[in-house]
Amino acid sequence: MIDTVRNMFKIPELKKRIIFTLVIIFIYRLGGHVPTPGVNAEVLKNFVAGNSEGLFGLYDMFVGGNFSRFTVFALGIMPYISASIIIQLMGTVFPYFHKLQREGAEGRKKLTQYTRYGTVLIGLVQAVGLSVFMLSVNDNGVPAVIMNNALFMFTTAISLTTGTVVIMWLGEQITSRGIGNGISLIIFIGIVAAIPGSVGVQIRQIMADQGHVVISLIFLAIVLTATVAVVIMTQAMRRIPIQTPKKVVGSKMYAGQNTVLPLRLNMAGVIPIIFASSIMTFPGMIGSFLPHSGVWEEISRFFAPGGIIYSLIYAVLIIFFTYFYTAIVFNPVDIADNLKRQGGFIPGIRPGKKTAEFLDNVLARITLPGSAFLAIIAVGPIMLMSSFGGGFYFGGTSILIVVGVALDTLQQLESHLQTRNYAGFMKKGSLRGRR
Repeated sequence: MIDTVRNMFKIPELKKRIIFTLVIIFIYRLGGHVPTPGVNAEVLKNFVAGNSEGLFGLYDMFVGGNFSRFTVFALGIMPYISASIIIQLMGTVFPYFHKLQREGAEGRKKLTQYTRYGTVLIGLVQAVGLSVFMLSVNDNGVPAVIMNNALFMFTTAISLTTGTVVIMWLGEQITSRGIGNGISLIIFIGIVAAIPGSVGVQIRQIMADQGHVVISLIFLAIVLTATVAVVIMTQAMRRIPIQTPKKVVGSKMYAGQNTVLPLRLNMAGVIPIIFASSIMTFPGMIGSFLPHSGVWEEISRFFAPGGIIYSLIYAVLIIFFTYFYTAIVFNPVDIADNLKRQGGFIPGIRPGKKTAEFLDNVLARITLPGSAFLAIIAVGPIMLMSSFGGGFYFGGTSILIVVGVALDTLQQLESHLQTRNYAGFMKKGSLRGRR
């Protein structure tokens, strides 16, 4: 491992990319400590601490703790993710966007530009909504906003929207000039940065006899087991054999090839959990906006995390959105048409419609265990918190994000090392130098 890390810095291009990525991450973490004007930080901290198991705790996790501190990065990268999902969904409804998705580099360039515009619009709307919400936040009668309401709404909308645009730009710079997917790395860094503080709190509770040692060890074992399971499920895939016959181009004959079409068990990633969490926490969010409404208080209590009904509905929504999003990102008809145009085929399956039906059936079967796993990994920590009455910071959603991004980044480094004849992180045996 030490030799592998040393070899990473022997490659000038890879060394430059790693250093650039670290600099961008430093800038992101530095910006996460610039507060939004006009907010009483202590009041906001107490409010978020009392609502850490709901929407606010989940959102604060995705933005790296910037929401609980209400910094200029309080919206995080979530508006960009929302805009990306909307653009993908529009590709299944509007022919214009579907055409752009199939035009290659030029189409992706236009879709990226539309995503940026959507990010600014969504960020502005969320910033205004968040500023209105902040006006109602108080702690024992002490308001969270300490400046003129109209001025606070204006400055908050500008600050948070600008912060989201800056984060989007930083993520794009990592993707183009650094290592890995920049947007995913930003979320990854936010989650990982909170781990030392969470572990420290747990240790202090144990030392003060406030946390039971046995329960903490059980939680640790569960986290390690869940991490291993996520790694296995993230890497698990069904390989569909693809054969390409011999073909003659001009005076040259090209031999046939045997390849595979990899279908992952979890093609949707963490998106289904995000969708389901948004729906499940929406009633509670409305209830917080209408604190004196008895009807919404009852609805909020019904959708409070930890109950059997809540967990069942949450799990069903995750399974539904897994199938829904998988159907968006993987179109068996398009795959079958591309194979037919290239002369490829699946052994024993006729090209065209039969190939599309075969891929659709295989995808439906492998998505079921993948969606069930997502439901278990998301609902399990919630049930543990309800049963043991303690915090369980490193929950299923965090594990999915951290493991997925870590594996993707390792694969990026692996490709750079193997291109230059170095053994990578995942390859056994002695390291070789350059030839």
